[in-house]
Amino acid sequence: MKHVRAAQMIGRNSEGDLVSRPLSPFMIGTAYRAQMSSMTSIAHRITGCALGVGTLLLTLWLVCAATAAQAFADIQGLLASWLGLLMLIGFTFALFYHFCNGIRHLAWDSGRGFELGAMHRNGWIVLAASVILTAGFWLVGFLVW
Repeated sequence: MKHVRAAQMIGRNSEGDLVSRPLSPFMIGTAYRAQMSSMTSIAHRITGCALGVGTLLLTLWLVCAATAAQAFADIQGLLASWLGLLMLIGFTFALFYHFCNGIRHLAWDSGRGFELGAMHRNGWIVLAASVILTAGFWLVGFLVW
């Protein structure tokens, strides 16, 4: 096989005759180049999953706070460690990214921002806003802490 696109799948048509069908290339790989719209869509889904896991962590923290002082001290110790802070910063970034990209989707629902230049620009704005909001949130958090 010379190229992925030259691969053929052998199948049968509705009459039962053998036919060759081209294989569909995977979305990310050698056949497609990464695009802003696909990357922001994938990141939106990943951050949505991260928010679900982070919400479970928040629930665990609340349950530990409600049960016993030692349980709360243990979870606080975990969240105050470098690994815990990294998870919390990641959760905060996921929250801000998901929020900003959700606003972008609301604009799309109104029919705005579908031009290629606007889509690229808005994707970079969402990413920059997420980083700035996360950094600002944690800067204020560390100053107060």
